Amino acid sequence: MIDKRWLCMGIVSALAALPVLAQESYPNRSIALIVNVAPGTGADIVARLIAPRLGDRLKQTVVVENKVGASGVIGTEFVTKSAPNGYTLMLMVNSHTMVPWLYKNLPYDPVADLAPIAKIASTSLVLVANPQSTPGKDFAELFAYARANPGRLSYASPGNGTAPHLMMEMFKQRTGVDILHVPHKDSASATANVVGGHVNMLLAIIPAALPSARAGKLKMFALTGPVRSPLAPDVPTYREFGHNFMDYSDGWYALVAPAKTPADIIARLNQEVRNVMAQQDLIEQLGKQGIVPAASAPEEIVAQIKSDLQQWGKVVADAKITAD
Repeated sequence: MIDKRWLCMGIVSALAALPVLAQESYPNRSIALIVNVAPGTGADIVARLIAPRLGDRLKQTVVVENKVGASGVIGTEFVTKSAPNGYTLMLMVNSHTMVPWLYKNLPYDPVADLAPIAKIASTSLVLVANPQSTPGKDFAELFAYARANPGRLSYASPGNGTAPHLMMEMFKQRTGVDILHVPHKDSASATANVVGGHVNMLLAIIPAALPSARAGKLKMFALTGPVRSPLAPDVPTYREFGHNFMDYSDGWYALVAPAKTPADIIARLNQEVRNVMAQQDLIEQLGKQGIVPAASAPEEIVAQIKSDLQQWGKVVADAKITAD
Protein backbone atom coordinates (compact mmCIF):
# COMPACT_ATOMS: atom_id res chain seq x y z
CA MET A 1 0.00 0.00 0.00
CA ILE A 2 1.33 3.46 -0.93
CA ASP A 3 2.16 5.69 2.01
CA LYS A 4 0.11 8.89 1.48
CA ARG A 5 2.81 10.99 3.14
CA TRP A 6 5.37 9.94 0.52
CA LEU A 7 2.83 10.50 -2.26
CA CYS A 8 2.11 14.03 -1.07
CA MET A 9 5.81 14.80 -0.76
CA GLY A 10 6.38 13.52 -4.31
CA ILE A 11 3.61 15.73 -5.68
CA VAL A 12 4.95 18.77 -3.83
CA SER A 13 8.50 18.09 -5.14
CA ALA A 14 7.25 17.72 -8.70
CA LEU A 15 5.28 20.95 -8.52
CA ALA A 16 8.25 22.77 -7.04
CA ALA A 17 10.43 21.64 -9.95
CA LEU A 18 8.06 22.94 -12.61
CA PRO A 19 9.22 26.59 -12.48
CA VAL A 20 12.86 25.45 -12.69
CA LEU A 21 12.16 23.31 -15.75
CA ALA A 22 10.25 26.15 -17.36
CA GLN A 23 13.19 28.50 -16.81
CA GLU A 24 15.51 26.10 -18.61
CA SER A 25 13.89 26.72 -21.99
CA TYR A 26 16.36 28.26 -24.43
CA PRO A 27 17.19 31.07 -24.26
CA ASN A 28 16.43 32.46 -20.83
CA ARG A 29 19.31 34.95 -20.54
CA SER A 30 21.57 37.11 -22.69
CA ILE A 31 23.79 35.58 -25.36
CA ALA A 32 27.42 36.57 -26.08
CA LEU A 33 28.39 36.91 -29.74
CA ILE A 34 32.18 36.77 -29.90
CA VAL A 35 34.01 38.57 -32.71
CA ASN A 36 37.68 37.57 -32.87
CA VAL A 37 38.75 40.54 -35.01
CA ALA A 38 39.00 44.24 -34.26
CA PRO A 39 36.05 46.67 -34.02
CA GLY A 40 35.19 48.37 -37.30
CA THR A 41 36.18 45.42 -39.48
CA GLY A 42 33.73 43.68 -41.81
CA ALA A 43 33.03 40.89 -39.32
CA ASP A 44 32.44 43.38 -36.52
CA ILE A 45 30.02 45.36 -38.71
CA VAL A 46 28.09 42.20 -39.59
CA ALA A 47 27.92 41.13 -35.95
CA ARG A 48 26.63 44.49 -34.73
CA LEU A 49 24.00 44.60 -37.46
CA ILE A 50 22.62 41.13 -36.82
CA ALA A 51 22.93 41.04 -33.00
CA PRO A 52 19.88 43.21 -32.15
CA ARG A 53 17.77 41.50 -34.80
CA LEU A 54 18.71 38.05 -33.58
CA GLY A 55 17.99 39.23 -30.06
CA ASP A 56 14.51 40.35 -31.12
CA ARG A 57 13.84 36.91 -32.60
CA LEU A 58 15.11 35.10 -29.49
CA LYS A 59 13.54 37.55 -27.03
CA GLN A 60 16.91 37.97 -25.33
CA THR A 61 19.79 40.43 -25.63
CA VAL A 62 22.66 39.40 -27.91
CA VAL A 63 25.83 41.19 -26.79
CA VAL A 64 28.76 41.59 -29.20
CA GLU A 65 32.16 41.09 -27.55
CA ASN A 66 35.48 41.61 -29.36
CA LYS A 67 38.17 39.17 -28.24
CA VAL A 68 41.11 39.86 -30.54
CA GLY A 69 44.69 38.70 -30.85
CA ALA A 70 46.88 36.11 -32.58
CA SER A 71 44.94 36.33 -35.85
CA GLY A 72 41.71 35.36 -34.14
CA VAL A 73 43.11 32.44 -32.13
CA ILE A 74 42.37 34.06 -28.75
CA GLY A 75 38.69 34.62 -29.48
CA THR A 76 38.24 31.23 -31.09
CA GLU A 77 39.89 29.42 -28.17
CA PHE A 78 37.57 31.25 -25.77
CA VAL A 79 34.54 30.01 -27.68
CA THR A 80 35.75 26.42 -28.05
CA LYS A 81 36.29 26.25 -24.29
CA SER A 82 32.92 27.81 -23.42
CA ALA A 83 29.97 25.76 -22.22
CA PRO A 84 28.06 24.22 -25.16
CA ASN A 85 24.71 25.65 -24.13
CA GLY A 86 23.94 28.22 -26.83
CA TYR A 87 24.90 31.24 -24.74
CA THR A 88 28.31 31.77 -26.35
CA LEU A 89 28.40 32.10 -30.14
CA MET A 90 31.06 33.33 -32.55
CA LEU A 91 31.01 35.15 -35.83
CA MET A 92 33.54 33.16 -37.84
CA VAL A 93 35.56 34.77 -40.63
CA ASN A 94 37.00 32.73 -43.51
CA SER A 95 40.50 33.39 -42.16
CA HIS A 96 39.57 30.67 -39.63
CA THR A 97 40.53 28.19 -42.36
CA MET A 98 43.89 29.88 -42.96
CA VAL A 99 45.14 30.20 -39.38
CA PRO A 100 45.73 26.46 -38.78
CA TRP A 101 48.42 26.46 -41.46
CA LEU A 102 50.16 29.55 -40.06
CA TYR A 103 50.33 28.72 -36.35
CA LYS A 104 51.66 25.51 -34.86
CA ASN A 105 50.00 23.82 -31.90
CA LEU A 106 46.63 25.57 -32.05
CA PRO A 107 44.74 25.19 -28.74
CA TYR A 108 41.67 23.88 -30.60
CA ASP A 109 40.66 21.78 -33.59
CA PRO A 110 39.29 24.11 -36.32
CA VAL A 111 36.59 21.58 -37.28
CA ALA A 112 35.86 19.28 -34.36
CA ASP A 113 35.74 21.92 -31.60
CA LEU A 114 33.03 24.08 -33.17
CA ALA A 115 29.40 23.45 -34.11
CA PRO A 116 28.43 25.37 -37.27
CA ILE A 117 25.04 27.11 -37.22
CA ALA A 118 24.95 28.84 -40.61
CA LYS A 119 26.95 30.68 -43.19
CA ILE A 120 25.41 34.13 -43.04
CA ALA A 121 27.10 36.37 -45.61
CA SER A 122 29.90 36.78 -48.13
CA THR A 123 31.89 39.66 -49.51
CA SER A 124 34.01 40.13 -52.61
CA LEU A 125 37.46 41.62 -52.84
CA VAL A 126 38.58 43.82 -55.69
CA LEU A 127 42.03 44.09 -57.24
CA VAL A 128 42.90 47.78 -57.29
CA ALA A 129 46.04 49.42 -58.65
CA ASN A 130 47.65 52.82 -58.92
CA PRO A 131 46.65 54.03 -62.41
CA GLN A 132 49.81 56.11 -62.89
CA SER A 133 52.40 53.50 -61.95
CA THR A 134 50.61 50.36 -63.14
CA PRO A 135 50.28 49.48 -66.85
CA GLY A 136 47.12 48.21 -68.53
CA LYS A 137 43.75 49.74 -69.29
CA ASP A 138 42.00 46.57 -68.06
CA PHE A 139 42.77 43.33 -66.27
CA ALA A 140 43.68 41.46 -69.46
CA GLU A 141 46.41 43.97 -70.25
CA LEU A 142 47.62 44.10 -66.65
CA PHE A 143 47.84 40.31 -66.51
CA ALA A 144 49.67 40.15 -69.84
CA TYR A 145 52.22 42.68 -68.59
CA ALA A 146 52.73 40.73 -65.36
CA ARG A 147 53.39 37.51 -67.30
CA ALA A 148 55.82 39.21 -69.66
CA ASN A 149 57.67 41.05 -66.90
CA PRO A 150 58.32 38.72 -63.93
CA GLY A 151 58.95 40.57 -60.68
CA ARG A 152 58.37 44.04 -62.15
CA LEU A 153 55.02 44.52 -60.42
CA SER A 154 54.34 44.48 -56.68
CA TYR A 155 51.30 44.01 -54.46
CA ALA A 156 50.61 45.19 -50.93
CA SER A 157 48.91 43.23 -48.16
CA PRO A 158 47.92 43.97 -44.54
CA GLY A 159 50.64 41.54 -43.45
CA ASN A 160 52.11 38.08 -43.87
CA GLY A 161 49.51 35.37 -43.53
CA THR A 162 46.52 37.67 -43.96
CA ALA A 163 43.64 36.73 -46.26
CA PRO A 164 44.63 39.16 -49.08
CA HIS A 165 48.19 37.78 -48.95
CA LEU A 166 47.03 34.16 -49.30
CA MET A 167 44.54 35.06 -52.02
CA MET A 168 47.17 36.82 -54.12
CA GLU A 169 49.62 33.97 -53.62
CA MET A 170 46.98 31.49 -54.78
CA PHE A 171 46.48 33.59 -57.91
CA LYS A 172 50.23 33.58 -58.55
CA GLN A 173 50.44 29.81 -58.06
CA ARG A 174 47.52 29.06 -60.35
CA THR A 175 48.63 31.40 -63.15
CA GLY A 176 52.43 31.31 -62.89
CA VAL A 177 52.85 35.10 -62.68
CA ASP A 178 55.60 36.58 -60.52
CA ILE A 179 54.44 39.63 -58.51
CA LEU A 180 56.45 40.88 -55.53
CA HIS A 181 54.71 40.78 -52.14
CA VAL A 182 55.12 43.87 -49.93
CA PRO A 183 53.59 43.24 -46.47
CA HIS A 184 52.30 46.10 -44.32
CA LYS A 185 51.11 46.42 -40.74
CA ASP A 186 47.46 46.94 -41.70
CA SER A 187 45.04 47.58 -44.57
CA ALA A 188 45.20 51.37 -44.20
CA SER A 189 48.96 51.58 -44.69
CA ALA A 190 48.83 49.05 -47.56
CA THR A 191 46.21 51.13 -49.35
CA ALA A 192 48.09 54.37 -48.70
CA ASN A 193 51.25 53.00 -50.30
CA VAL A 194 49.35 51.88 -53.40
CA VAL A 195 47.64 55.28 -53.67
CA GLY A 196 51.06 56.90 -53.26
CA GLY A 197 52.52 54.82 -56.08
CA HIS A 198 55.07 53.00 -53.91
CA VAL A 199 53.41 49.62 -54.56
CA ASN A 200 51.39 48.73 -57.66
CA MET A 201 48.29 46.93 -56.40
CA LEU A 202 46.37 45.20 -53.62
CA LEU A 203 43.20 43.25 -52.92
CA ALA A 204 40.70 45.28 -50.91
CA ILE A 205 37.06 45.18 -49.91
CA ILE A 206 34.98 47.28 -52.28
CA PRO A 207 33.69 49.94 -49.81
CA ALA A 208 37.26 50.65 -48.69
CA ALA A 209 38.47 51.08 -52.27
CA LEU A 210 35.54 53.05 -53.68
CA PRO A 211 36.42 56.57 -52.41
CA SER A 212 39.94 56.44 -53.89
CA ALA A 213 38.63 54.81 -57.09
CA ARG A 214 36.03 57.54 -57.56
CA ALA A 215 38.71 60.17 -56.98
CA GLY A 216 40.87 58.60 -59.70
CA LYS A 217 43.59 57.57 -57.25
CA LEU A 218 42.95 53.85 -57.71
CA LYS A 219 41.69 51.79 -60.64
CA MET A 220 39.53 48.70 -60.08
CA PHE A 221 40.60 45.78 -62.30
CA ALA A 222 38.88 42.57 -61.21
CA LEU A 223 36.54 41.23 -58.56
CA THR A 224 36.51 37.91 -56.71
CA GLY A 225 33.29 35.90 -56.62
CA PRO A 226 30.99 34.56 -59.34
CA VAL A 227 29.04 37.76 -60.06
CA ARG A 228 29.66 41.49 -60.31
CA SER A 229 28.95 43.73 -57.36
CA PRO A 230 26.12 46.29 -57.41
CA LEU A 231 28.56 48.69 -55.73
CA ALA A 232 30.85 48.50 -58.77
CA PRO A 233 28.80 47.09 -61.65
CA ASP A 234 31.37 48.09 -64.27
CA VAL A 235 34.14 46.03 -62.66
CA PRO A 236 34.41 42.53 -64.18
CA THR A 237 35.01 39.39 -62.15
CA TYR A 238 38.11 37.22 -62.39
CA ARG A 239 35.77 34.57 -63.79
CA GLU A 240 35.16 36.75 -66.85
CA PHE A 241 38.87 36.45 -67.64
CA GLY A 242 38.88 32.67 -67.17
CA HIS A 243 40.17 32.59 -63.59
CA ASN A 244 37.18 30.77 -62.08
CA PHE A 245 39.19 29.60 -59.07
CA MET A 246 39.04 33.14 -57.70
CA ASP A 247 35.34 32.56 -57.03
CA TYR A 248 36.53 30.75 -53.92
CA SER A 249 38.56 33.68 -52.64
CA ASP A 250 35.49 35.51 -51.42
CA GLY A 251 35.43 36.51 -47.81
CA TRP A 252 32.64 34.82 -45.85
CA TYR A 253 31.10 34.96 -42.40
CA ALA A 254 29.42 32.21 -40.42
CA LEU A 255 27.77 31.77 -37.04
CA VAL A 256 29.16 28.94 -34.91
CA ALA A 257 28.88 27.60 -31.37
CA PRO A 258 31.06 25.36 -29.17
CA ALA A 259 31.09 21.70 -30.15
CA LYS A 260 28.42 19.52 -28.50
CA THR A 261 25.89 22.34 -28.41
CA PRO A 262 22.51 20.51 -28.44
CA ALA A 263 21.02 19.90 -31.88
CA ASP A 264 17.72 21.56 -30.97
CA ILE A 265 19.53 24.78 -30.05
CA ILE A 266 21.54 24.71 -33.29
CA ALA A 267 18.29 24.18 -35.24
CA ARG A 268 16.57 27.05 -33.42
CA LEU A 269 19.47 29.41 -34.06
CA ASN A 270 19.71 28.39 -37.70
CA GLN A 271 16.04 29.16 -38.26
CA GLU A 272 16.23 32.53 -36.53
CA VAL A 273 19.41 33.47 -38.42
CA ARG A 274 17.64 32.67 -41.69
CA ASN A 275 14.76 34.94 -40.65
CA VAL A 276 17.17 37.73 -39.73
CA MET A 277 19.21 37.53 -42.94
CA ALA A 278 16.00 37.79 -44.99
CA GLN A 279 15.07 41.18 -43.51
CA GLN A 280 15.07 43.78 -46.27
CA ASP A 281 16.54 46.63 -44.22
CA LEU A 282 19.43 44.41 -43.17
CA ILE A 283 20.02 43.33 -46.77
CA GLU A 284 20.22 47.00 -47.77
CA GLN A 285 22.56 47.96 -44.91
CA LEU A 286 24.90 45.06 -45.61
CA GLY A 287 24.79 45.87 -49.32
CA LYS A 288 26.24 49.30 -48.62
CA GLN A 289 29.24 47.49 -47.14
CA GLY A 290 29.59 45.18 -50.13
CA ILE A 291 28.29 42.25 -48.06
CA VAL A 292 25.70 39.80 -49.41
CA PRO A 293 23.50 37.78 -46.99
CA ALA A 294 23.74 34.04 -47.59
CA ALA A 295 22.13 32.00 -44.81
CA SER A 296 22.74 28.26 -45.12
CA ALA A 297 22.21 24.93 -43.40
CA PRO A 298 24.85 23.89 -40.83
CA GLU A 299 26.05 21.10 -43.12
CA GLU A 300 26.93 23.59 -45.84
CA ILE A 301 29.29 25.58 -43.65
CA VAL A 302 30.96 22.35 -42.50
CA ALA A 303 31.67 21.55 -46.16
CA GLN A 304 32.94 25.11 -46.75
CA ILE A 305 35.35 24.93 -43.81
CA LYS A 306 36.78 21.57 -44.88
CA SER A 307 37.17 22.68 -48.51
CA ASP A 308 38.83 25.96 -47.57
CA LEU A 309 41.19 24.26 -45.13
CA GLN A 310 42.44 22.06 -47.94
CA GLN A 311 42.76 24.98 -50.36
CA TRP A 312 44.68 27.31 -48.06
CA GLY A 313 46.86 24.54 -46.67
CA LYS A 314 48.27 23.98 -50.15
CA VAL A 315 48.76 27.71 -50.77
CA VAL A 316 50.65 28.20 -47.50
CA ALA A 317 52.83 25.14 -48.04
CA ASP A 318 53.70 25.94 -51.65
CA ALA A 319 54.49 29.59 -50.93
CA LYS A 320 56.19 28.80 -47.60
CA ILE A 321 54.12 31.49 -45.89
CA THR A 322 54.56 32.31 -42.20
CA ALA A 323 52.54 34.71 -40.07
CA ASP A 324 53.97 38.02 -38.85
